[in-house]
Amino acid sequence: MTPLEIAGVVVSALGIWLTARRAMLCWPVNFLACALYFVLFFQVKLYADMVLQALFGFAILYGWFDWARGRDDSGAVIVAPLAWSKAALGLAIGALGAVAIGTLTSRYTDAALPWMDASLSSFSLVAQVWTARRHRESWLLWIAVDVIYVGMFAFKGLLLTAGLYALFVALAVLGYRRWTRAMRSVSV
Repeated sequence: MTPLEIAGVVVSALGIWLTARRAMLCWPVNFLACALYFVLFFQVKLYADMVLQALFGFAILYGWFDWARGRDDSGAVIVAPLAWSKAALGLAIGALGAVAIGTLTSRYTDAALPWMDASLSSFSLVAQVWTARRHRESWLLWIAVDVIYVGMFAFKGLLLTAGLYALFVALAVLGYRRWTRAMRSVSV
């Protein structure tokens, strides 16, 4: 447990909590969390997750812009439905990304867990795009990915980060519930 990991955990937890609450402040906080974890993952040779943090940075900028445009008259961020066809396409892209990233990291790097890291990274990127587009289903994908991340980080000895991802699972459940209520309140 390093000071960098501690800072990453605190900032990340705050960012996800703000995201679950649909607060615009989540975007700059999550951007800082990405920067901290980019450095940490480089240090522990989880290269796919390191690159994922850079890609998250771009997705965060996109999400910040999309959320600013996707608010109702009161300023609340509107939750948008995700069509089954787009969900299937996103999951297919996640699977293709996992194969591509896994192939590269297993052949050309000394990555610690190339296939698991690649799969989690690819599907996390899909979940991040869905979050940026304000789809409540993003939380279901986050739950699945984060449960597996807990095990990977525990295996790598990043116990505080494993604990953070366990907290992410709980926050994702909270986010899903809150975003479901927000969708229902618009439908009524």
